[in-house]
Amino acid sequence: MESIQAIKQRFGIIGNDPKLNRAIEKAIQVAPTDISVLVTGESGVGKESIPKIIHQLSHRKHGKYIAVNCGAIPEGTIDSELFGHEKGAFTGATSTRSGYFEVADGGTIFLDEVGELPLTTQVRLLRVLENGEFIKVGSSKVQKTNVRIVAATNVNMFEAIKKEKFREDLYYRLSTVDINIPPLRERKEDIHLLFRKFASDFASKYKMPTIKLTDDAVSILQKHRWNGNIRQLRNVAEQISVLEQNRTISTSTLQGYLPSGSSNLPAVINTSKAESDFSNEREILYKVLFDMKSDLNDLKKLTMELMKSGNASDVQKNNEGLIQKIYGEPQKDTSSEAFEDMEILAIPEQTEDHFDPNDKNQDKYHFAEEIEEEETLSLQDKELELIKKSLERHQGKRKLAAAELGISERTLYRKIKQYDL
Repeated sequence: MESIQAIKQRFGIIGNDPKLNRAIEKAIQVAPTDISVLVTGESGVGKESIPKIIHQLSHRKHGKYIAVNCGAIPEGTIDSELFGHEKGAFTGATSTRSGYFEVADGGTIFLDEVGELPLTTQVRLLRVLENGEFIKVGSSKVQKTNVRIVAATNVNMFEAIKKEKFREDLYYRLSTVDINIPPLRERKEDIHLLFRKFASDFASKYKMPTIKLTDDAVSILQKHRWNGNIRQLRNVAEQISVLEQNRTISTSTLQGYLPSGSSNLPAVINTSKAESDFSNEREILYKVLFDMKSDLNDLKKLTMELMKSGNASDVQKNNEGLIQKIYGEPQKDTSSEAFEDMEILAIPEQTEDHFDPNDKNQDKYHFAEEIEEEETLSLQDKELELIKKSLERHQGKRKLAAAELGISERTLYRKIKQYDL
């Protein structure tokens, strides 16, 4: 078995990072077997080197090695490309064609960007992995193939499975052995080595002196995030080699070739949708109506207390929280001046019945019109549903549920009693 260093020299791999060495070591160990391998890592990290290592160190090294970019083949033709088709199977199929699995029989197929495969093609691929059988497009004849599949992807497979864009059973078939290639920002010591290698290659290619970085420029190079990984580093090295007259590259010169506004600070991204988000238009409308109804009830309560007590200052003092909730901000004027500026509607005297203040049995508010609140059954049902959902989300904590619904905890408690929850 060849050593890791010998494999690096043979396949032109630069770097001494422990994670990179572990990935190469795993590739060497699984190469003599027929185990399916899934290579994962960000775009541009060099995932295509691992399948070549596996193929060249396996007993299939004299067979064909075919690399297929699954993301570059249109969905309508990918089945034909992989499994072949019969003459007349579809418009333009003027002759029978052999697919990659038939041509690579006895060899290795590298499926790059396997996460981009359509679901229908994933079903066909699963059958090949399970028993080596496939059917050409437009044919009913089952054919056998003996190929080893090495796949690679930069997609988060668990997220793709969750979104039902990739079959879970196929994932576990492909990832018998999972080899992860670390991103360039985690291989800081290898960044300068790679840059020097690229600079030397481009100097030889374009027949010009090799560029060199100052110590400060090397530090900037290693601190950069390199979202494009090795591919981005190679492009920067080529640009500088071609465009710069001075072959010693300073910090200011290097920064001119690096993307501006880059930051190493982590970004907090909420990938999951909050349960309290009302994305449905109907639910949004119901919530608005529910909030309006709640505010109306609070206003009626405040008006009734004002009518009963007749003391505006006491009512304002005792209901500061309620007034703040209705009007959205605390009232700066805590005296009765705020109420004095309000226009008081005069209540007309009743001509039919005379009110006797000495009669204790007589209703002091006989002049007030009794208003019967009309509620539609659908609105009550939706109000009940919203309260139940909010209580379930917050595990019965009324304070949190009330804050989400935009009502006071006291009002929510009254609603719970009303609906017997």
